Order: sequence, then C-alpha cells, then structure tokens
Amino acid sequence: MNQIKLFSLMGLLALSFFSAWPVMAEQARQVNGVTTIHLDQYGGYFETKETLGSLKAGTYEFVVTNKTNKLVGFQLQNNKTHAQLDKFPLEPNQSRVSRVEITTDGFRFRCPINPTPWYEIDHVKSQ
Repeated sequence: MNQIKLFSLMGLLALSFFSAWPVMAEQARQVNGVTTIHLDQYGGYFETKETLGSLKAGTYEFVVTNKTNKLVGFQLQNNKTHAQLDKFPLEPNQSRVSRVEITTDGFRFRCPINPTPWYEIDHVKSQ
C-alpha cells in the first residue's frame, strides 16, 4: 500500500513539474523578406509570441494589438539614435501593423500613453 502511495505522489510531482514547464517562444518568421513580430499590449506591459533573440537587420512588420479596455499607444525607435520609426494610438482590441527597417542599431518600443518602460533590443545582427 505504501508503494502505491509513493508512485502516486511521484506521478503527481512529475505532472506538476511538466505542466509548469515554460512554453518556448517561436522564432520570428520571415516571408518574402519581411520578418513579423506580434506584440500584445496589456496594462503596463507587452507580450510577444516570438523570441526577440537572434534577430537580423532588415524589414520588419510589428503587429501590435491593444489587449486592454482603454486607449494605449505604440512608439518604436532606433535603439542607438532614438530616431522615431513609428508612433500611433490604439483603441481597445484594435490591431495595427507597423512596417519599418531595422538596422544593427537595434530598436526599442514602449507605450507613451499608458507609460511602460522601454523594451530595448540591441542585439540585432547584420544579414
């Protein structure tokens, strides 16, 4: 009987360990020379479906979706020079696509309306 309880306990521990295992982010996909990054904006932070590691300079489309119940914004800049690449408001549940050229300077983004910290991506490699 004690052996059955031990195996049950081990099974529950294994199940809880693997159910809490983090889901790996997808690699950003490039189609016809354009890399797409999906950004969902919540109250005070952004989430992305793709990993922002191993990015290369080139043309990017940022698909930004407002997942809040209030007006938010999206601001995208060159990470080194802080030159403005795009900036726009988003109504609740609205999505918008921003197509920009990203260099090896990298990029940074934030919400200027519902202030979020800058998300700085400075490890963009050359093609």
